Amino acid sequence: MKWRKMADHVQGLAQLEILCKQLYETTDTAVRHQAEKALVEFTNSPDCLSKCQLLLERGSSSYSQLLAATCLSKLVSRTSNPLPLEQRIDIRNYVLNYLATRPKLAAFVTQALIQLYARITKLGWFDCQKDDYVFRNVIADVTRFLQDSVEHCIIGVTILSQLTNEINQVRASSSLSFVFFLCRVRSVDAVCLSLQADTTHPLTKHRKIASSFRDSSLFDIFTLSCNLLKQASGKNLNLNDESQHGLLMQLLKLSYNCLNYDFIGTSTDESSDDLCTVQIPTSWRSAFLDSSTLQLFFNLYHSIPPSLSPLVLSCLVQIASVRRSLFNNAERAKFLSHLVDGVKRILANPQCLPDPNNYHEFCRLLARLKSNYQLGELVKVENYPEVIRLIANFTVTSLQHWEFAPNSVHYLLSLWQRLAASVPYVKATEPHLLETYTPEVTKAYITSRLESVHVILRDGLEDPLDDAGLVQQQLDQLSTIGRCEYEKTCALLVQLFDQAAQTYQELLQSTNSSAADITVQEGRLTWLVYIIGAVIGGRVSFASTDEQDAMDGELVCRVLQLMNLTDSRLAQAGNERLELAMLSFFEQFRKIYIGDQVQKSSKLYRRLSEVLGLNDETMVLSVFIGKIITNLKYWGQCEPITSKTLQLLNDLSLGYSSVRKLVKLSAVQFMLNNHTSEHFSFLGVNNQSNLSDMRCRTTFYTALGRLLMVDLGEDEDQFEQFMLPLTAAFEAVAQMLSTNTFNEQEAKRTLVGLVRDLRGIAFAFNAKTSFMMLFDWIYPAYMPILQRAIELWYHDPACTTPVLKLMAELVHNRSQRLQFDVSSPNGILLFRETSKMITTYGNRILTLGEVPKDQVYGVKLKGVSVCFAMLKAVLSGNYVNFGVFRLYGDDALDNALQTFIKLLLSIPHSDLLDYPKLSQSFYSLLEVLTQDHMNFIASLEPHVVMYILSSISEGLTALDTMVCTGCCSSLDHIVTYLFKQLSRSTKKRPTPMATDDRFLHIMQQHPEMIQQMLSTVLNIIIFEDCRNQWSMSRPLLGLILLNEKYFADLRNSIVNSQPPEKQQAMHLCFENLMEGIERNLLTKNRDRFTQNLSVFRREVNDSMKNSTYGVNSNDMMS
Repeated sequence: MKWRKMADHVQGLAQLEILCKQLYETTDTAVRHQAEKALVEFTNSPDCLSKCQLLLERGSSSYSQLLAATCLSKLVSRTSNPLPLEQRIDIRNYVLNYLATRPKLAAFVTQALIQLYARITKLGWFDCQKDDYVFRNVIADVTRFLQDSVEHCIIGVTILSQLTNEINQVRASSSLSFVFFLCRVRSVDAVCLSLQADTTHPLTKHRKIASSFRDSSLFDIFTLSCNLLKQASGKNLNLNDESQHGLLMQLLKLSYNCLNYDFIGTSTDESSDDLCTVQIPTSWRSAFLDSSTLQLFFNLYHSIPPSLSPLVLSCLVQIASVRRSLFNNAERAKFLSHLVDGVKRILANPQCLPDPNNYHEFCRLLARLKSNYQLGELVKVENYPEVIRLIANFTVTSLQHWEFAPNSVHYLLSLWQRLAASVPYVKATEPHLLETYTPEVTKAYITSRLESVHVILRDGLEDPLDDAGLVQQQLDQLSTIGRCEYEKTCALLVQLFDQAAQTYQELLQSTNSSAADITVQEGRLTWLVYIIGAVIGGRVSFASTDEQDAMDGELVCRVLQLMNLTDSRLAQAGNERLELAMLSFFEQFRKIYIGDQVQKSSKLYRRLSEVLGLNDETMVLSVFIGKIITNLKYWGQCEPITSKTLQLLNDLSLGYSSVRKLVKLSAVQFMLNNHTSEHFSFLGVNNQSNLSDMRCRTTFYTALGRLLMVDLGEDEDQFEQFMLPLTAAFEAVAQMLSTNTFNEQEAKRTLVGLVRDLRGIAFAFNAKTSFMMLFDWIYPAYMPILQRAIELWYHDPACTTPVLKLMAELVHNRSQRLQFDVSSPNGILLFRETSKMITTYGNRILTLGEVPKDQVYGVKLKGVSVCFAMLKAVLSGNYVNFGVFRLYGDDALDNALQTFIKLLLSIPHSDLLDYPKLSQSFYSLLEVLTQDHMNFIASLEPHVVMYILSSISEGLTALDTMVCTGCCSSLDHIVTYLFKQLSRSTKKRPTPMATDDRFLHIMQQHPEMIQQMLSTVLNIIIFEDCRNQWSMSRPLLGLILLNEKYFADLRNSIVNSQPPEKQQAMHLCFENLMEGIERNLLTKNRDRFTQNLSVFRREVNDSMKNSTYGVNSNDMMS
């Protein structure tokens, strides 16, 4: 029997080897899929652990060893049925011995085994055996590696590096390593199967482990890495030797991982990289007060090959970013002096900087000089004049080589932007010399962009102007830099603009000029118009002078003169990029010089009057409107220009004084009276490439609506006149839908354009008088057409979404505009139409069946989200008495609510939180339902109630504060309802309704749901950065009163998990929390509890500082 069992094992191993080979090496998709399926089943098999050990011992291929390592990672990570402590210790020891005896495994196998060790260590960080934290002796674990061969040293350093990285990361799923094993074949099924087994690692437990590791081990690891680097740099390493090169690289990665650690749990967003501060603990001060640490990395940079120096610079970036409060003023000045010396040395010996990675990291290092230190501190550094000269030269050279590492320029411009912005505030007597060097940087940027135009066109390179985001970011930075020594900036721009404009005009007048030459000049002018707009937008009111306003006037005059020239040629030809630059200029000009806050006596207007005859703001606004109309006439088929033009019109219509001046302009009156496709081609329905191109129409009609409202008052004739084109469009759609044979595409286009127009008008009409005119116009005459469109085209989101959004806007009681007369049934009739639309759409969209994951939002969830928003708006609008529906046997309310439930149950929980707009619309609707329609919630089937409670439970931990707050409010309403029902049942009251009984019964059958939410809320308040403490406090009192025994157990568990000397203080915190609290949910009692909770949270945080917590409290909290 024993022989047969062994033979079965051998046969099973051979089969696994074959499956691994098929997974990675076969080209037959079917065979690979079958192998993958079999391997997923293997990971879930009962004997997976023993077979993994056999694979590691006897496996003949690296792939089988990788499978064993990744399966073991999955096993030690699972939260259900976890492995016993002794077994995990055995696995840890086995992995270390395995690595020690096999130092030359395939790199990916070694990595997977080290990952397994790191995972076991992290998850077992708080595990004790005989009062010993058995997984914390990490440095002792790797010491034997560090004392052996170079290969062993690499493994030991990699273990520490990977462990530091593992503990620093919040894992999305504990089975990620198995996903990595399967990712080569990219099978969705396999990934989903592997993810289902495990839950996410609780953030609270992660932070406790990370904090404990930081306090107990991280500094020792960092010190070890620095000492090993010092030893390595002291020896003459042969870096051509692959193993010695690898060792140095791993040491640098280890140092970087230590410095990049999330010391205080802020999880900084990498997109705000240049704003980052490294929150080094005070206990690390000695390492940074000793200049040898900083000097070590600068020395390494100059002594190692360029392939490794980016890692050194990354470490220096982190060191340069240590928090200011780590030092006193004298210490900080000394540290900064050493840092600046190191930077100077690199600039003086720039041999490695041509490497793009080195260059990028060095630019980041330069940016940190100003993000973490003040200009007043920098100028006091002994060799500041020399360093600022070198940095300026480096920046100028970098800008001139615009084609090299364009993404790194951001950091250089960021440095100069911050330096320039600091000039008004610097109090040091030492000269900052920025008046000398910022004009050089400004000139280098401007001239290099102009010179790039010819090269880009000649060589067919990618044009930076096509990356609008990058251009805008750089222009925002330049706007501050250029305003420093603005006279020089302005003089340069005037000179360059006049040259380019004159050349351009000569080329246009010449009969033998080439199109390429004209395009080059237009490209140069495009950059100049963008830059002029940026520097005007950089004007700061308190730092500007009349002379600078006059200079702005010089620049504005030139751009407007160029606009007149280009507009006169639009009938023959136009340049899209130049037009977009013009619109960017107009937007900046509008923000600074047009509006209620602008001083009209500005010298800019005086200059405009002298040169162009534009005497006041009204005349300037007429130029704006003229440009807008010209663009809409000639560029109606160009979506980017049309969209930005209409956004400019929309922004102009928002100003209180400017909108009143606009209405008096004949051009604006022309738009109000002639908003048809005949005059504005983008309003046409036969020339759009797809229905989504009509989105800009909403913006157009929002602006027109605001302009119309200025003088509309109660003039219904004027309103009817304005609506004539839309009336004609509705009649045309009605005519088409009344026949059996109609052009479906034309009908769709007409309808979608129409509802987008109407949504813009409805959004603008935020006063009762004007909105009632619109309501009476659309209801009841045209509502059936909208309902018919939903019936016909429910499967086409390009058609249904605009219709649903219009309806959501119509029912939104913005600014109390939906106030019907007491004798009017319109509120109820409007809700009936809303209910009908939601029901029609909901029932039909559910017939689509399974929708592919990559299409589910566009096809289904987006429309569902709008329906939820629509229902929320109408339920909370306060213009319908919903009691009358049941009273008179009207099923409109029930239909809408039942459709909501059917739609909700068709959405997986994960989707509710994965799509932000869906999350916000659902949770805000749920808040209204639990507040005003709790009887409906109580009447639902048990599985529906559990689904809703589960969604609330998950939403409590959402990153979106709006979602989290909505969940707190919903939970508070539910808990209050439950508490009231229980209170009534203990008193002599009439028999409660059957729905109340059912809801109470469901809650009594599933007490764990409410208990879990009590744990979650308490966990967030005690252990996490609770951003909405007041909202969290409201449901917590009800949860405690409903679960007093569970709360007592939870409290005792948390108290007992503290170190003995902290337990009394923690117990007192809980006593004070409930002091003076009565067993009711009256407002006065709630308010007292909220006050107690604020004190409780502060005292608990103070109590837990500098202490380590046991695992018990975390288990209760998770």
